[in-house]
Amino acid sequence: MLRRIALGGLVLLLTATALAQTADEPAARPAAAASPAASPAGAASDWHMNATIIEACSCPMFCQCYFDSKPAAHGGAHAQHGGPGAEHFCRFNNAYQVNSGNYGETKLDGAKFWVGGDLGGDFSQGKMDWAHLFFDPSVTPAQRDGIKAILAHVYPVQWGSFTVGPDAKIDWSHDKTGATAKADGGRVAEVALKPATGTNDAAKPIVMHNLKYWGTPRNEGFVMMPNTVEALRAAPAGKEPFEFKGTNGFMITFDIKDEDVKPAAAKQQAKAGGE
Repeated sequence: MLRRIALGGLVLLLTATALAQTADEPAARPAAAASPAASPAGAASDWHMNATIIEACSCPMFCQCYFDSKPAAHGGAHAQHGGPGAEHFCRFNNAYQVNSGNYGETKLDGAKFWVGGDLGGDFSQGKMDWAHLFFDPSVTPAQRDGIKAILAHVYPVQWGSFTVGPDAKIDWSHDKTGATAKADGGRVAEVALKPATGTNDAAKPIVMHNLKYWGTPRNEGFVMMPNTVEALRAAPAGKEPFEFKGTNGFMITFDIKDEDVKPAAAKQQAKAGGE
């Protein structure tokens, strides 16, 4: 699952080139190499996003990627301990709904979009394997531009490829019985989560606090909800679809705005100017 890796030195950002692809571009188009942050021409200086994610990945509950530089091992003898034949990967689905936000004068409230992919086997250098973004058809072109620009700050890493796929209707809901997100009725992607049971009060959710989510400075806690299924059934060209059951899952609401990243961007520009 996509996430902020527990490495304080990660400063690489998604390139504007990768995130500026439009939804009708070929899904297999790779991202350019990540570079230091720079505001593209016409970029809004006033932006904000508060969003909730229904998220799941292939790692066991709870995903070790938040505490290590590589994901869990899969397959082979003693896979969880990295034994012979073990393969490390973290294949994820993140279904977003924006609670409130803006990119310049463009309101982002209610926008739904999806990011799925694979973090790869070792992200100690801030380099991930691939990610695939697509939008609900209701998201306007201006909203898409704003979301893609903000995602560069939410996920401050370098991707081997970052593609934008065709639109797919996203159904997104949660209540006390769990959380469900489906793209094109589940034909494109699906995540279903069930509440974890607490030890003292089963009616209360299990929430992990004081853990940063990727590049976002604020969140309301990781609400633990293992998945019953997490699948990306329509992967971009050159990538394999995947499906997992009974692995990691959670919901999280984060908040990020332009003022949060300006100090880091200024520091990076000053460093680049001195080289």
